[in-house]
Amino acid sequence: MTSLGRVDRRTVLMGGLAAALPGTVLAQAAYPSRPIRMLVGFSAGGGVDAMARMLAPRLGSLLGQQVVVDNRAGAAGLIAGDVTAKAPPDGYTMMLADSSLLIAQYLQPRMTFDPIKSFTPVAAVFMMPLAIIVGNDFPAHTPQEFVDLLKANPAQYSFATSGVGTVQHLGFEMLKHRTGTFVVHIPYRGAAQIVPDVIGGAVPIGVVSVSAAIAQAKGGKLRVLALMNPAHLPGAEDIHPMSEVLPGFNAVPRLFLLLPAGTPPTIVDKLSEATRTVMAAPDLALAAAQLGAVPAYMPAGTVAADLQSESTAWGEVIRDQKISGQ
Repeated sequence: MTSLGRVDRRTVLMGGLAAALPGTVLAQAAYPSRPIRMLVGFSAGGGVDAMARMLAPRLGSLLGQQVVVDNRAGAAGLIAGDVTAKAPPDGYTMMLADSSLLIAQYLQPRMTFDPIKSFTPVAAVFMMPLAIIVGNDFPAHTPQEFVDLLKANPAQYSFATSGVGTVQHLGFEMLKHRTGTFVVHIPYRGAAQIVPDVIGGAVPIGVVSVSAAIAQAKGGKLRVLALMNPAHLPGAEDIHPMSEVLPGFNAVPRLFLLLPAGTPPTIVDKLSEATRTVMAAPDLALAAAQLGAVPAYMPAGTVAADLQSESTAWGEVIRDQKISGQ
């Protein structure tokens, strides 16, 4: 074979490689090229599911591919977390998680994943403000009166939440720790059961979503005594936050989008930017408010440290108050 023939073969081979390389780059740049799953760890119809179904079509429209909500209910979101953590890190499986995922590691020793290390954050998206509700004949009317009443009457009052280890539960435990009070916890299955019992006097205090609280308060059936987030909310300016009495007090469930750990930064950045655009839409805040949520976007670059900080804070509450998941 002549040297010219060898050169020709090498040229053809190099040309083939050169042709392949742009195709690889194009394949990467074309993300997404197929539908994306958005896992939700709760049943259809709940608050987190409602937020997912608000985000999914908006993200899909921007990304040019359908974003499909996939409900994997059970174990307070841990089933969906496990599926997401074990999925290929290719950007086609993500999870809309809430703060319960950060809490579970302290109460569920058999967790199959680490809520921080097993994921790559995309963005924080919403917070779901909570309120302390009481019956109309409850003796306290302001956050300060509430704290004074609990201090003066240790173990005389009880509070209802949607379960052990929820943000509702741990938020009130944080309040107890900050005020040195003792109030008995009564776990319920959800606000649908708590609200009627507060109205009827079966339990004096409840912690529920702001949307559930205000709906009943407007009808005069109960009173919203305080917010558990640190600031007033639009449309509820007359309800005072506990932070007015306990500076820095903040107990609010947050929602955030997660990808499996190891997802390429280019994919993370694209999803984070698409999420930022969706969250900035003028009509989104109004739609979220109707579902009891407040937009609280945070980009991928800063949300990881924030989630670690939140996780640490819940761990401290659990240890200080000696809370067990059993």
